[in-house]
Formats: sequence, C-alpha cells, structure tokens
Amino acid sequence: MGNLFGRKRRSRVTEQDRAVLVSGQKHRTSVAVVGSFRLQLLHPSVSLRKALLLLKKKRYQEQLLDKTENQISNLERMVQDIEFTQIEMKVIEGLKIGNECLNKMHQVMSIEEVERIIGETQDAVEYQRQIDELLAGSLTEEDEDAILEELNAITQEQLELPEVPSEPLPEKIPEVSPIKNRPKPELVAAS
Repeated sequence: MGNLFGRKRRSRVTEQDRAVLVSGQKHRTSVAVVGSFRLQLLHPSVSLRKALLLLKKKRYQEQLLDKTENQISNLERMVQDIEFTQIEMKVIEGLKIGNECLNKMHQVMSIEEVERIIGETQDAVEYQRQIDELLAGSLTEEDEDAILEELNAITQEQLELPEVPSEPLPEKIPEVSPIKNRPKPELVAAS
C-alpha cells in the first residue's frame, strides 16, 4: 500500500555497475564449467572419443574465460574513464561558474574605481600621518615636564570632603509616610 502514494525509489545501481556485475557472473560461470570438465575427464567410464570432446570443450571454455577476463578489464577501465570524465565535467562546470562570477564582479567594480579607492586610501593615510607628526612634534620637552608636574600636583592635592558623623547609625529605619492621594478633579460635561 505504501507504493500507491509514495514515489518510486531510484536505484543507486548505474548501468556501469550492471555491466560489471554481468561480466563478473559470466566469468564465475566459465570457471565453474572448466572445473566440471576436469571432474568428467577423471571419471573411469569416459571413452577416448568423449574425453577428446571434453578436452575441446575445455579449451573452448578456457578461451571464452580469457575473452571474458579481457572484457572485464576493458569494462573496468571504461568505468574508470567514465568516472574520471564525469569528475572533469564537474570541474569544468565549476570553472565556468567561477568565471561568470568573476566577470560579474569585474562589471560591478572597474579598474578605475579600484584605483580611485586606493588613491583615496593613500591620501587618507598620508593626511593621518601628517596629523600624527603635528601632534607629536608640537609638544616640547618643557611642555611635557609642565604637564607631568600638573598631574603630580593634582594627585597630591587634598580634596575637601565632608566630615564623617561620629554618632552611631540608628538601628531602625524610620518609616516614610505614604504620599497623600489628591482627589481627582471631576469632569464636567461641556454645555
């Protein structure tokens, strides 16, 4: 019942996988047939003519087995080539997308715009450097000594603070009377 409303699942087995599987099955079958010929040849009731026929079949099966092994190796090579080509295609597609993004970025920001921004930044840095030089160079050593003396005087100066009461503090905090509510004025209808 679940298949009525559900979608069919796609098999993760690709055509490449199926081809490798089929050739592997053929290979295993051929190996089993060659093994059975040996058993038949060793059987005592086999005549010379039948043994010759069995050896011909064995030779044919061995040749078929060699062909199958070659086909399997060719298929595996082809599968690897296909997988590599698919990866190459993904890389090329990624490069195309990256190239398109770069072209869009180049359209948004031209070389002239970048040069203008760099120039403005350099001008701002130069201006800030000039301000720093003016500030650093404007104070002489005498000015710095005077500033330090003023700072020492401020830190040494006694500030006048109020006297601390000598009486002990009360244990209970006096209650604060609540704020009296004023009567609200009545609203009179305008005539």
